[in-house]
Amino acid sequence: MKFKNISAKLKTLQWRGSFHRNSFILILLIASIPGLITGLCIYWFAVGKVENELRTLHTSQIEQRAKNIDEQFKYLEYSTSQWAFEPRFSESLRNIDFVGQFTETYDISKTLLLLQGRHNLIKTVDLYIEGEKPILFNSEYNVLDEQSKQIYHQTLKSSKRLYWTEFPLEAGSKKKTLAFVHRIPATSKDPFGSIIVTIDQNKALQLLKSLTPYDKGATFILDGENEILLSSNSTKDSSFINVLKREMETQKHTEGSFQIKHNKKMYSISYGKFTRVDSDWTYVSAAPMSSITAPVVLVSRLILILSISALILAFVLSWFTSNRIYSPINKLLKSLGHEEEGLWRRKGRDVFTIIEHQIQNLSQKSNLLQSRLVEQITQIKSSFILQLIQGYLYHNTEEDLRVRMENYGWELEGKSFTALEIQLTGLGESKDSFSNNDESLVTFSASNIMEELANDMFDQFNIIKFTDLSVGALVIHPNSDSFRVELHSFADKVTKTVNEILNMQVTVTISEPTDSIKRIPYIFEEVRSGKRFRIFENSNQVIDLKEHERSEHINQIHYPFAIEKEVIQAIRMGHTAEVENLIRPFLQELTEKGINEINIHQGIVQLYSTIQHEILHSGIHPHELFEGKNMYEELSQIRDTERIIKWFTQDVVGPFIQKLEGRMNIELKRVIEKVVTKIQESYADDISLESCADEVGTNPYSLSKAFKQMVGINFIDYLTQLRIEKAKELLINTDIKINDIAESVGYRHSYFNRIFKKQIGIPPSQYRKLNQKDNYIQVENDG
Repeated sequence: MKFKNISAKLKTLQWRGSFHRNSFILILLIASIPGLITGLCIYWFAVGKVENELRTLHTSQIEQRAKNIDEQFKYLEYSTSQWAFEPRFSESLRNIDFVGQFTETYDISKTLLLLQGRHNLIKTVDLYIEGEKPILFNSEYNVLDEQSKQIYHQTLKSSKRLYWTEFPLEAGSKKKTLAFVHRIPATSKDPFGSIIVTIDQNKALQLLKSLTPYDKGATFILDGENEILLSSNSTKDSSFINVLKREMETQKHTEGSFQIKHNKKMYSISYGKFTRVDSDWTYVSAAPMSSITAPVVLVSRLILILSISALILAFVLSWFTSNRIYSPINKLLKSLGHEEEGLWRRKGRDVFTIIEHQIQNLSQKSNLLQSRLVEQITQIKSSFILQLIQGYLYHNTEEDLRVRMENYGWELEGKSFTALEIQLTGLGESKDSFSNNDESLVTFSASNIMEELANDMFDQFNIIKFTDLSVGALVIHPNSDSFRVELHSFADKVTKTVNEILNMQVTVTISEPTDSIKRIPYIFEEVRSGKRFRIFENSNQVIDLKEHERSEHINQIHYPFAIEKEVIQAIRMGHTAEVENLIRPFLQELTEKGINEINIHQGIVQLYSTIQHEILHSGIHPHELFEGKNMYEELSQIRDTERIIKWFTQDVVGPFIQKLEGRMNIELKRVIEKVVTKIQESYADDISLESCADEVGTNPYSLSKAFKQMVGINFIDYLTQLRIEKAKELLINTDIKINDIAESVGYRHSYFNRIFKKQIGIPPSQYRKLNQKDNYIQVENDG
């Protein structure tokens, strides 16, 4: 029984599928990683900071102790100098009979004993007086023998009045101790004696060891000639001091600290200067890093223990949490019954296999709904075509556009595209109840007529309603020249039906076919321009641009304005590769429709002038950008198409975009692109700088500044130019009243007249009259 209970408990600790295991691992990582990161950060930053503080504290402590030692030696120097200036040690000592005047001799010995006890470091204080019989005073009166005389006589040979030296402990002994010598009399140029203060070697070493406050280390003092005066070494390595001495010879500063590694141990070295009366001493203190950072070891171990404990706790909590998360799934599996449970076990114990199976069922239902949704996709198609012909999809590649159209349900394999536009005329002369204010109604009726007739003749098409009594159509048809006949038949049927129902005349313009989706905006631009070839009278006309171009307009000079706009837009967006891909068709179109080289060259110069205009508007001077080169002269010497493309992309556009990108980031470009799109879509509305700034999430000042840098002109001027351009199109292409045109471009009538005259130089009515007259004369000449 107990065995069964234990077996049951062990089963609860087993994995219950891959989800259970993966969730446990994920929770464990989530629970443990922050703790590990925190522990590492604490160790790296806190412990590291403590180590740095300890090193700093050690250095400061060494400096304080060195200062104390320096004060001790200064005191000895100062005290000895005071003694040397006392009257007892004046010139009178030269002539005293120390044997006869024994009282004076006794007083001198007593004084020296008192001086000897004034400082702990003093071992002895000797008074040496040179004469026929050299005399030495310490604790008693002594007459020196010849050997001792030689030792003490050396104290008078130095040119210095007071100095530090190493002095023999006894006559004939090689052991020496540190001593301070002051010749007497202190003010005499011919001294006859000296006060010799010898240092207690043991006490001096004890004081020196204070520079190494740890059990293991080394310290020593070097004199001005880099010789060791005092040294203490507790490292059990006799060569360590010599290593330090050699290392000190490489140091360029008089004081500081550094670290060296010796016998696999790291030492912290502190050094500095003692300024003595006769020279500078250098103290050197070496302490093992392990002793300095010993307090950190406990902290490090504590952090390690806490991190391991936290990891164990995270492991336990992750196990219980994963079980808790898995509990609802386990209940779900049990509620599915034995058959489903057996299914997921056969699927490799993946608990989500059943869910995947259900998703597949839902996907089938979704596909069914999707097929029904396709039936309602006409509006989406129309919106896409409208964006395409208006140029909002310039930056999409041919492949991207083709994929999108195929996703919308078009069949494009082996197909071509042809644009048609019908222009209705004679609205004012119509005998029906239509008036000039019924343009939208007339356009709507004409679009319905085109759609009904197109349904009978074409498999794939889209109708586009314009605002100037014109309706466009994009027909997708097989790559066949014979299909041109069907297009003309469709034009005849539309003309006849509109004549009968709307009692208006129709001008049908048919573009050349193209198999490129990116060419669709251009063929619509061509049909809108081509309809101006109609005879200026209210009669039905069909203008086939394919035939029209071949027969009558082969010698006309043509400039591809649409591609030029696209080139400028690509430059503003910083797309160098796209500029190259646009300049190539620009030149192709220019060379196909130009009559000779001079006309073609004028078009190329015009493109460069437009680009230079954009460069100036961006705040960059062409002279600075092109380093003073005569770009017009360079361009005039190029005759090859590929060289022209390379010249534009590498010598003109490339440097400009690099300069521009250095000042403007891509995010700013996207914001301005969004604002420009907003203006182009809503120019007829009450649009302002403030509303656009709110929409893109910035302030008006920043938007205005960025807009000027990006587009080349400020926000208001751009909006005004766009509205005026739209108004000019409506004035030329339509018979809409000027009041209605003003409202359609976002102006009141009175203000529209003023702003139009300010921008163009003449009122709108006069502009319409002049341009419609020119168009009439041009069409007559073409006919």
